[in-house]
Amino acid sequence: MTLTETMTSRERVLAALNGQPVDRTPVANPTNVASVDLMDLVDAPFPDACRDPELAARLAATGYTELGFDSVMPYFTIIQESSALGCDMQWEDKDNWPTVRMQQPIWKDSRDVRIPSGFLEHRDNITITKSIEILRQELGNDVAIIGKTMGPWTLAYHVFGVQQFLLMSIDEPDMALRCLHLLKEVAVLHGQAQIAAGADALTFPDHATGDLVSGYYYKQFLLEIHQEMVERIPAPLILHICGRTLDRMDYIAQSGMAAFHFDSKNDPQESMDVVDGRTTLVGNINNPETLYSGKPEDVRREVYKCMDAGVNMIAPECAVPLSARLENVLEIPRAVKAWCEENYVDEAV
Repeated sequence: MTLTETMTSRERVLAALNGQPVDRTPVANPTNVASVDLMDLVDAPFPDACRDPELAARLAATGYTELGFDSVMPYFTIIQESSALGCDMQWEDKDNWPTVRMQQPIWKDSRDVRIPSGFLEHRDNITITKSIEILRQELGNDVAIIGKTMGPWTLAYHVFGVQQFLLMSIDEPDMALRCLHLLKEVAVLHGQAQIAAGADALTFPDHATGDLVSGYYYKQFLLEIHQEMVERIPAPLILHICGRTLDRMDYIAQSGMAAFHFDSKNDPQESMDVVDGRTTLVGNINNPETLYSGKPEDVRREVYKCMDAGVNMIAPECAVPLSARLENVLEIPRAVKAWCEENYVDEAV
């Protein structure tokens, strides 16, 4: 049958995030889909597109105008807030991700944590809020605009260093928790600013991955903070944690987050079984083996696996590799529509 779409992209994404019926499964980019090919197409290369709001908006818009995704995301890095906090940055060239030099941490413990005056006016934060304003003006209400605000665990890695913060969490857990509670205010400030600029939802990366810490760590250090973030940030939040997370998905489902953006290291059906309808799942098309190295038929196979499992929103598992094959990224929305035409009845599901 031919699929009849009765919703705008924005309506579709927001309905999925709120657990409501949709005309077809949305395709989203909760992290981002920036690639070198798209940078060249619209002349918006890294690192300039990470620090100039007009270039950021231009590059972000390609997720909708060129790829056919239902959302756009103008925050391409995970380091804008960290730059504004004073971290040592490495901005790289267009074929490399900007990074924080975490081997050169700026703070040692909770006594050092402070949010600088003018934090929201810092160039790298203004880039995000201004780009959201531009996208809303140019795209109107046709497409969902997703912002991004870093969670306190991710920020702690940046300002204290990964090894140092993990050691703090073992040796001085109370100190680590104090640091997280202080850093959560950064997430609130930046998140609220993006909502005021026009963001419909926010990705909330907080990288307490199973590749580094146990599921118990998530419960001990982050569950209550995430529940608080849901109360204080007035928009749907999409939690993002890379790596293996099945052992904490039950806790994540208790957080109140509107959605969880999950990695391909987690089986879609097992993940859906764990969350059991308590949150929306977004994901989890593999980046290195499928979008970067694979073929469109490999992408379609993974999309169909997610759709068969009932994953609520289809997306790459994380930020698309900068050298990902454009034909592979384009296959995601094509495969979603093909699956829907093969399986949907002619009504919202």
